[in-house]
Amino acid sequence: MNPVYNFIALGLTGATVFFLVLGISNILKRFWGEIEDEQSSLLSALRTVGLRHLGAWNRGIMWPSYEASMKRKLISAGDPSGLRPEEVMAMQEVGAVVGTLFALAMLGMLKQNLLLCLLGTAFGAYYPMLWVNDQVKKRHHLITRALPYNLDLLTLSVEAGLDFTGALNKVVEKGKAGPLRDEFMLVLKQLKMGKTREEALKSLISRVNLPALTSFVTALIQADKMGTSIGKVLRIQSTQLRIERSQRAEKLANEAPVKMLFPLIACIFPTVFLVLFGPIIFSLMYGDAMG
Repeated sequence: MNPVYNFIALGLTGATVFFLVLGISNILKRFWGEIEDEQSSLLSALRTVGLRHLGAWNRGIMWPSYEASMKRKLISAGDPSGLRPEEVMAMQEVGAVVGTLFALAMLGMLKQNLLLCLLGTAFGAYYPMLWVNDQVKKRHHLITRALPYNLDLLTLSVEAGLDFTGALNKVVEKGKAGPLRDEFMLVLKQLKMGKTREEALKSLISRVNLPALTSFVTALIQADKMGTSIGKVLRIQSTQLRIERSQRAEKLANEAPVKMLFPLIACIFPTVFLVLFGPIIFSLMYGDAMG
């Protein structure tokens, strides 16, 4: 082959490698610059920037139903860590890769354990969904626990002569910090921005998506439409919430013995049997030999 052609091919290969390395270094430099701009620890900044870039790529492949469903869940969860639907999908992709690698490392070759590796991949991909659902449950639990106290405070404020907006403002000022207080603050902001009471309360229902709060807010909307005294409605709802809370406590108390059966049978009974019958069995098996 002509040496000139060899020289040209070598030069083109070298130029390709050079520009490839230059492009990768520029990408890594820009990526590291974004990490340094984050006001957090290295690990947290790496997670945030990585999810942001993967999320930007996921915007083109994410189906609308997934985006709408995940957006509702993130709103109900209180927007944890400022995540967006495409970033949750990125977490699922990373989880699938980590789950697959972990399954391969623990179970051996892929051909021998294909099903188990697929299960590891599925669990890794589904784990971020479990985390989001757990955040929703935790927030709902906090709102459910704070609702009776805040509703009593709202009822007393209305019965003292304040209008609904003033009473809600008093609840925000005197109420305990938590997700319910944050939601009431958002309702107040919407009212001050010009939204009607019905619109603000319906927005509260769609954000939280909690049956207990939905029932209370729906009763307020109906009372507002029909011209019923809000104080009476609040008093009835407050009483109903306390009854439901006591019933829920009784239900949990009744479920406790059933939940204790498995640890009792699996952990405590074998130990008791071992302590009681162990010496008897030992004497029956080795008594003659020791004698």
